[in-house]
Amino acid sequence: MSLDHVLLGLLREPASGYDLKKLVDERICHFWAAELSQIYPTLKRLEKRGLVRSRSAVAKRGRGRRVYGLTPAGRDELRAWLGGPPHFAAERMAYLAQLYFMGELEDLHQTQRFFRAVRERFAAKLATLASIERMWAAADPRYPQRLPDEDLHVHLALRKGMHSLQAHLEWCDESLTTLNERLEPTGPGQETAAAVHQEGL
Repeated sequence: MSLDHVLLGLLREPASGYDLKKLVDERICHFWAAELSQIYPTLKRLEKRGLVRSRSAVAKRGRGRRVYGLTPAGRDELRAWLGGPPHFAAERMAYLAQLYFMGELEDLHQTQRFFRAVRERFAAKLATLASIERMWAAADPRYPQRLPDEDLHVHLALRKGMHSLQAHLEWCDESLTTLNERLEPTGPGQETAAAVHQEGL
């Protein structure tokens, strides 16, 4: 999956680079992220390929801006991508890289703090998506089964994000349970399992 195709998808309605950044942050941030420093060069590349065209427009504050829209070739490219097989790309999860090497610290209390912070982040993101779903359901009596096809696909993507975050929370809870059991005293006058483990290193 490339930013090229994401922008083509978002440009089903004409938008400026700034508008596209807002759409990324507000609508698809649970599965895609992009900065303005990536969006503008990509738009120029797409325009050079003839997949989008731009025009000058006046912003609300009177400043000039460029608005981009799909060309017929761009729509064909988008539809070809959508009609192809599912695209998978390697995900980079920096927090998992941290966790993988955290044994270097030899401090399971630090690992506990780490997991609590990770869990808090996932819980906040899930709460945001759940709020979006509640507001959508309250505002549209068609939600979800009678939604138009385009909105139904948005709903399915939203539910995927919620399920993924719920699985992340379950992983955090399971990991914290494991850590708590390792750190609990085994009895009066006895060392913790973590201390025994560290002495054996």
